[in-house]
Amino acid sequence: MTMVRRRLGQGDFDMFAAAHERFVTGKPGGRKLSLKFIDLTGVSMAHRILDDADFSGAILENCNMAGARLERAVLFGCDLRGADMTRACLKRADIRGACLQGADLSEADLTQADFREGVIAVPHETKGLASARHETRQGLADGARFAGATLDGSRFDGVSACKADFTDCSMRGARLNGANLKDADLSGALLEGADVGGANLAGARLCGAILTGVAMDRARLDRTDTTGSIREPDAATIARAEELYQMALDANAWAESGGVLGGPAVLDGEDLRPLGDRLKGLKLSAMSARGACLAGLDLRGAQLQGANFEKADLRGVLLGKSDLRGARFGAALMTKIDLTGADISPLPLGPTRSVPSNFSGARMRYAELVRTDLSRANLGGADMSGANVTGANLDGANLADACLDRVTGMTRPAVAA
Repeated sequence: MTMVRRRLGQGDFDMFAAAHERFVTGKPGGRKLSLKFIDLTGVSMAHRILDDADFSGAILENCNMAGARLERAVLFGCDLRGADMTRACLKRADIRGACLQGADLSEADLTQADFREGVIAVPHETKGLASARHETRQGLADGARFAGATLDGSRFDGVSACKADFTDCSMRGARLNGANLKDADLSGALLEGADVGGANLAGARLCGAILTGVAMDRARLDRTDTTGSIREPDAATIARAEELYQMALDANAWAESGGVLGGPAVLDGEDLRPLGDRLKGLKLSAMSARGACLAGLDLRGAQLQGANFEKADLRGVLLGKSDLRGARFGAALMTKIDLTGADISPLPLGPTRSVPSNFSGARMRYAELVRTDLSRANLGGADMSGANVTGANLDGANLADACLDRVTGMTRPAVAA
């Protein structure tokens, strides 16, 4: 028997959503939103605050949920086909048994979201939950778009995501046991520590993906393209880590002593991944890491004035609140890098001279540049697709020929310096 669902229009939804926003923010007249098994087809929820709302079993087909805040929201068993969920915040959301076929979740934050199979109690048409039937629903995301999304720690066990787009996603520690990812595109995805045991990756593209700590031998790999992917550091690289760390400490001593002790670190072409977070907060002025691999490192708070990262792999690196004045990033890979609050303004060389930072030709897709000081930076030809520049200082920056598709927070048009 097909369940007849109550249809809710835009006006009624807006009223309920406003009450829920008051509930979330602690204002008078608030009421938690619960719209279980309601037909909300085509309703706009864009940019609404819907944390902890319950939409169990609801029809949300073709809904506009772009930029909505849905932390811990219950979307259990929902029909989300064709929904626009771009840039939505769905941290720890319960999306078990939901149908996401053809949905757009580009740049969404799905950290620790649960997409697994779910068993849902469907109320009887006339008797309600007293005579409910139970349905087991597989998570379906065939053809869904997750480009640039954050799926760290998410649960994708058993989900079908054939031909889904996961390009440039961050999927660190994601669980993909038994997932069907046939013909999916995971090019450039950051999959450190992901579990792909029993996953079907036949025909999937993992070109340039970071596969550190991923046991690929337990997945189906027929026709899987892993060209240019990065695997675990070899034994020689791991053994060299202590020597590289000592070089960093010598550079820190050089900076602290005003050039009396040690010297700038020269790490060109090195694989620094075994260092993890050991460089965090160090003074590494004038460091040269040209062509080095720093993917996934934690360098928050580091002092890197005048550093050279040209052609380096900086994907997923944490550089929040770091000092990068006058640094060079020409042609560097910087997808999903976090530069929140970093100072990348010109480096003073005297009373009248300074050197601006250079990002010419860098790949900065989905970079976090919130409140970053990029004044006078050379961003000419950089690919900043999907980057977040909310509150960033771009005064005098050169944005000539930069790709600014889907950039968030841009307050002025791109101009040449």
